Amino acid sequence: MNRHHQKSFPGESEEYRAARDALLDSEIELRAQLERVAEQRRRLPPGGLVRQDYEFEEATPGLETGRRVRLSELFAPGRDSLIVYNFMFGPDWQQPCPMCTSMIDAYDGNAAYLRERANLVVVARAPAARLRDWAEQRGWTRLRLLSSAGNSFNRDYHAEYPSSYGDQHPAQHVFRRAVDGIRHFWSAELLYCELDGQPRHVDLTWPLWNLLDLTPEGRGSDWYPRYQR
Repeated sequence: MNRHHQKSFPGESEEYRAARDALLDSEIELRAQLERVAEQRRRLPPGGLVRQDYEFEEATPGLETGRRVRLSELFAPGRDSLIVYNFMFGPDWQQPCPMCTSMIDAYDGNAAYLRERANLVVVARAPAARLRDWAEQRGWTRLRLLSSAGNSFNRDYHAEYPSSYGDQHPAQHVFRRAVDGIRHFWSAELLYCELDGQPRHVDLTWPLWNLLDLTPEGRGSDWYPRYQR
């Protein structure tokens, strides 16, 4: 089967087209590998039962200040998957991680669409009032934000432990509501592996890096997003 197409772009050379066709082969292989990995992920056996119904403090702008909400209440009717992003915003930090902020900016734009298929929350150890203030500064209006300042969720699910990051880590998890309770389904475990450079454990869900990877300059080795509006 010929996987190449017959299109060409204005001004391109034969050398460019040959190199582009070789790259296209690699891109096709990558797509197939991503689909295989996604299928392998979906076939995971049941993960561990969540041992406690964690209680969080609501930090979503527009919702009741100080309201307490339990993990089991984060599942909407008919949607049994819950995506949790651990925001690097420590209890004593005046400002959160700029990298996480960049990622959550993108999540906020897609949250309404995602809710048609799954539940999504952002959790941080910062006090609820500080988390809410930051959300209002960023203009986050679609996300559910929760403070874990009063529970051990971050520590239990490896988003908080002593390190050069200042104890907080940008963990990402999926939980599944099952007949016998809430079970841990998946976490981005590349975060915990000893790899060269950044773990890139959440790159698949972070448009910024994927877009930069399309450019000749790439993402760079020493560039990080800063707070901008």
